[in-house]
Amino acid sequence: MRILFVGDVVGEGGCRFAEKNLLAVKKHYQIDFAVVNAENSAVGNGCTPYSADWLFDFGADVLTLGNHGLRRKEIVPYLDNENHQIIRPLNYHRSAPGRGYTIIERGALRLGVINLMGMVGMESIDNPFNCIDAAVEQLHAEGCHTILVDFHAEATAEKRAMGFYLAGRVSAVLGTHTHVPTADEQILSGGTAYITDVGMTGPLDSCIGVKKELAIEKMRTLLPVKFENPDNPCSMQAVIVQTDNASGKAVSIERIEVT
Repeated sequence: MRILFVGDVVGEGGCRFAEKNLLAVKKHYQIDFAVVNAENSAVGNGCTPYSADWLFDFGADVLTLGNHGLRRKEIVPYLDNENHQIIRPLNYHRSAPGRGYTIIERGALRLGVINLMGMVGMESIDNPFNCIDAAVEQLHAEGCHTILVDFHAEATAEKRAMGFYLAGRVSAVLGTHTHVPTADEQILSGGTAYITDVGMTGPLDSCIGVKKELAIEKMRTLLPVKFENPDNPCSMQAVIVQTDNASGKAVSIERIEVT
């Protein structure tokens, strides 16, 4: 199985770039499933039904979210609709709308996707190490052996630790949130693909998707600043994970960037 995972889509520019390129990338790399992090896909961050449908219409098979995923209230009924393959972090409070994992099928292929959020430097949530086991066991019990985890977290050490914790039990642990791709893609023991951060799909001349002058102002003054996304050329940062269909173990992971 060949899985494309696309880093955090940022704003209208990121959505438009995905619209122009996602289907072509899937065709070129012979992708079976495309998983896209959409937690910043709406204008002003968060995710809306409009931005989610935009990404689904142009090639996303599953959407994952993160710390901004529930910021827009209009997404709540969308998350509760089981017809939509969109998931939010598993370790949100049990009262949160939606679900933290899903299974998608195409012919004989089955892919389980889990969305998880870190604790370090993030909102106070349940410990991801304590809640992930039950989800993995449930997916295995349902006969799903190929499992991808989007670990939306700030700290590199926490992401690395999660990769090692899940090594041999899932097919891939892929980091999101920091919007800056790391160069540490590898296959961990037991056949688990890993990277600390996939990167983002958004404006190149920016500070992780934000107008650079606004990011600098915020950091210089520590005063409230309304962030905006610049309107300039974008790139799509992603990874391709290939797995063995029978075992679900990863055999390769490759970083790609489309500009």
